[in-house]
Amino acid sequence: MEEKRVPVTMYAEMTPNPLTMKFVANKHLLMDDASVEFGSMQEAKGYSPLAEALFEFPFVDNVFIAGNFVTVTKTDNVDWDFIVMELREFIKEWIAQGKDILVMMPQGGGSKEEAVAVKKEFAPSEFDEVIIGLLNEYVKPAVENDGGAIDYVGFEDGVVTVEMKGSCSGCPSSTATLKGGIEQLLKSSIQEVKEVVALSV
Repeated sequence: MEEKRVPVTMYAEMTPNPLTMKFVANKHLLMDDASVEFGSMQEAKGYSPLAEALFEFPFVDNVFIAGNFVTVTKTDNVDWDFIVMELREFIKEWIAQGKDILVMMPQGGGSKEEAVAVKKEFAPSEFDEVIIGLLNEYVKPAVENDGGAIDYVGFEDGVVTVEMKGSCSGCPSSTATLKGGIEQLLKSSIQEVKEVVALSV
């Protein structure tokens, strides 16, 4: 019996983070604004067969999947020139064969998520809805364009905490984006906001 193949086009795109490359497909991989990030083979096990397979490559350090793209962070001992074609073809082939991208959403079981849960619990605030609305409208599209994601964590004592994922996590320019862009936007819209910080795990 012939395997069913899906026609897939895919291109690789540089991100502001030099260690991260965004692989964009012409079809959706995850639905409904979902995004998922794995920092190791162990974290990906049982959740994302694609991420597990990508961690088989010795140079893959982090995998982030959202919408219609996969963002791969590499180790710094190898140049993109040598691996970008191989990764692009691998991900494209995986999707074309209709293999599973994500079988289950991680529910705080991974080490990164546990650290986040232990880190801090934020009580709901009256500004949550407004902040989320502003982030969704003005920040999310730009961040996703760069192969990352931003999640609102909480608001307390004038400080907005967000989590940067994908290419934005550990990116040199994400601090500038955070302080120059997001902080200015929220401060100008909500008087009570004094500062925006990234969740450190």
